[in-house]
Amino acid sequence: QVQLVESGGGLVQAGASLRLSCAASGQTISNYDMGWFRQAPGKEREFVASISRSSATYYAGLIEGRFTISRDNAKNTLYLQMNSLKPEDTAVYYCAKPRFPFTPVASTRDAARFDSWGQGTQVTVSS
Repeated sequence: QVQLVESGGGLVQAGASLRLSCAASGQTISNYDMGWFRQAPGKEREFVASISRSSATYYAGLIEGRFTISRDNAKNTLYLQMNSLKPEDTAVYYCAKPRFPFTPVASTRDAARFDSWGQGTQVTVSS
């Protein structure tokens, strides 16, 4: 059973940068598409970014150009570099993977296609 642990969140001012990490244990992530999602208070969980096994990347329209998703399979870790943060980026950020390896879900941008989730890391951006 895989365990996903996010880290790197915090309280920053608008315009700052943060890098989130998602460390996986129990399974290698190299055979999985991976994704980042976020959930703000009172709102539904929404797609942020995803990356395929071949490192093709997909982004939500509102964040494209500011965030970069990447993976280091040797470290079994997923990353989300977030630049030019805005107050509306405030949310709990989650990493996720699908249930089965070799499942092409990254391009779907659909949370329902992802099965395993971390506990989340809080990102708060002040104006």
